[in-house]
Amino acid sequence: MIDSHAHILSEYYEDIDSLIKELKSKKILKVINCASGFKDIDEILNLSKKYNGFLYPAIGIHPENVNDLDNIEKLEDLIKNNKIIAIGEIGLDYYWNKDNKELQKELFIRQLDLAEKYNLPIIVHIRDSIGDCYDILKTRKLKGIIHCYSGSYEMAINFIKLGYKLGIGGVLTFKNSKLRELIEKIGINDLVLETDSPYLSPEPFRGKQNNPYNVYYVLNKIFEITGIDKNKILEVTNNNITSIFDI
Repeated sequence: MIDSHAHILSEYYEDIDSLIKELKSKKILKVINCASGFKDIDEILNLSKKYNGFLYPAIGIHPENVNDLDNIEKLEDLIKNNKIIAIGEIGLDYYWNKDNKELQKELFIRQLDLAEKYNLPIIVHIRDSIGDCYDILKTRKLKGIIHCYSGSYEMAINFIKLGYKLGIGGVLTFKNSKLRELIEKIGINDLVLETDSPYLSPEPFRGKQNNPYNVYYVLNKIFEITGIDKNKILEVTNNNITSIFDI
């Protein structure tokens, strides 16, 4: 199994060595480890070197860290001088703050410019901002993942037409999740599995710390919904991940 989105950092996990050993023993093959800003980029890069071939680094500035916009040149230096597989997680988030929308858009667009310049895929965070995100992304020819997708079927099709895959995680297992209906309609050909560890643990671990092994519970729920063999689901979703990222 591949977890296409996690935040494996010492801020959240006391013993990363033990965690990685456990994940490997449970048949987790690879994890894409995502930064949210300069506070964790250095650690993300160092961990990718320590666990080369297992943890893969995506670096970027999350919209909650919009003040990091002042240091966007530093981000470009890091992209130029390190082996990274994506710019992320980046995007727009109007849930907590609607007063800085224009700054968020500027930060997002500047990072999309870097993705185009260095021919890198992107990992996109969208919260209460799906229309603005789509309007910006449709002006570019990029590929990547719409992380933790929670929009409508119609908007899902729009993103897929642009070349994006939809990240599906623990929210799918929640009792009132609307993602079930989406997957019934859309099938598995444009999905990737993710956990967003340490957040968004699936049932039966909701409210507890998440970890990449729990991608299994997302896989199991997709099997319940579609009836498609689990090995086939893994084959398709893993191929989707490796078609986007150089892993």
